[in-house]
Amino acid sequence: MRHRQTRSPMQVLIHEMGKFGLVGGVCYAIDFLVSNLCHTLLGMGPLSAKTVSTVIAATFSYIGNRQWSFNHRARTGLRREYTLFVILNTVGLLIALGCLGFARYVLDLRGVLAFNLFGNVIGTGLGTVFRFWAYKKWVFLHPDHPKAVVNTGADQENHRSIPEHAGRI
Repeated sequence: MRHRQTRSPMQVLIHEMGKFGLVGGVCYAIDFLVSNLCHTLLGMGPLSAKTVSTVIAATFSYIGNRQWSFNHRARTGLRREYTLFVILNTVGLLIALGCLGFARYVLDLRGVLAFNLFGNVIGTGLGTVFRFWAYKKWVFLHPDHPKAVVNTGADQENHRSIPEHAGRI
């Protein structure tokens, strides 16, 4: 029987951030490509294009984060998790739209470079920091949280690989 070393809180945080970053990188590529396709090729307005791309990328993000990035955390039910995920991604979207709207309607920057810089770099970057914090706090809970459900089957094996204090960072 192989003995698995218990991870420190910092190791757990780095592990979660790494997985979150990989899922986020794939979803960022989806968001970037879809937003540019909608805005430049399909002629959608910048805010509409960013909204469509964020909805598509967020769907992939939920699946990736639930099944991989935070699979060691407690489950609280798909309906609760997905509802909170949608609410928090809406806040993340509003952050990106705020940055994009500021560039477009306050600074009057209308080019593709401004669209990508303010919508896909600054806005998505700030939204990502918010989402990482919020997912850990409200969506993918620590196993000791009162709303946490005990994992069964394959989830228990994954759950044992990371210590109970995984969410207390």
